[in-house]
Amino acid sequence: MSKALRALGIAITVIWSALPVAFAVLASLKQNRDIFTWPPHLIFHPTFIHYIDLFKTWPEFAGTLLNSIAVTIGATALSTGCSLLAAFVYSRCKGSLLALSAHFMVAVRLLPPIIVTLPLFPLVNWLGLSDTWTVLILLYAAFFVSLGTMILKATIDGIPDELDSAAMIDGASEWQVLWRVIAPLAAQGLIAASVFVFIFAWNEYLFAFVFTTARAKTAPLILSEMMSSLTGVDWGVLFAGVTIQLVPVLVFVWLVQRWLVSGLTAGALKG
Repeated sequence: MSKALRALGIAITVIWSALPVAFAVLASLKQNRDIFTWPPHLIFHPTFIHYIDLFKTWPEFAGTLLNSIAVTIGATALSTGCSLLAAFVYSRCKGSLLALSAHFMVAVRLLPPIIVTLPLFPLVNWLGLSDTWTVLILLYAAFFVSLGTMILKATIDGIPDELDSAAMIDGASEWQVLWRVIAPLAAQGLIAASVFVFIFAWNEYLFAFVFTTARAKTAPLILSEMMSSLTGVDWGVLFAGVTIQLVPVLVFVWLVQRWLVSGLTAGALKG
């Protein structure tokens, strides 16, 4: 009975998660008149006309995808790098001020993004960072560095301190210990932290909407414009854009899934 209930729970979870993705992908291959028919047509002649129309009607879509790729890679690299440095300190150094700063970092992360966005708008304009990749990379990295730090701290907590001491006896500095001993052993935690940043940065809308206008516009913004088009929503083209926008995230998560669970549970069994 327990195995049957477990299998049922997994099946429900998979269906719940995969159904919207499957609907978007199939809808991008159907004629507009067949997208919302009920019962849905599971057997049909696929067409790629919507993908062709996407780049004809919205030629800027390709540019927004490149912006999303650049911003996502930059934010993921910056956030995971900073998280690794902070996690090493939190794991190997003890103190009341450090503990307090950790609580503060997590508390700030719980604030709604709009609270942070509005005060930053005049500052970003004053610094000349509006409508640039830089502002999005900095905001996305800052928004997820706290979660990445907590994940990596748990990972580094599971690495014996004796390895640090052995490396230092051999003449390694703390910096060398971090990059040559800790970082390779914390690779699973780094991957787990990077997945969260990657997905957030790729799909984020609010910061991109407030701080970009044309040059640094990302893919979620152009998809929003498709939904609010004055000429009406071309659902086939919209779902084609959604499908293309989904591909990088799905591929990335699929490539790192074998390390993701172990990275998230790192340190859980440490006594």
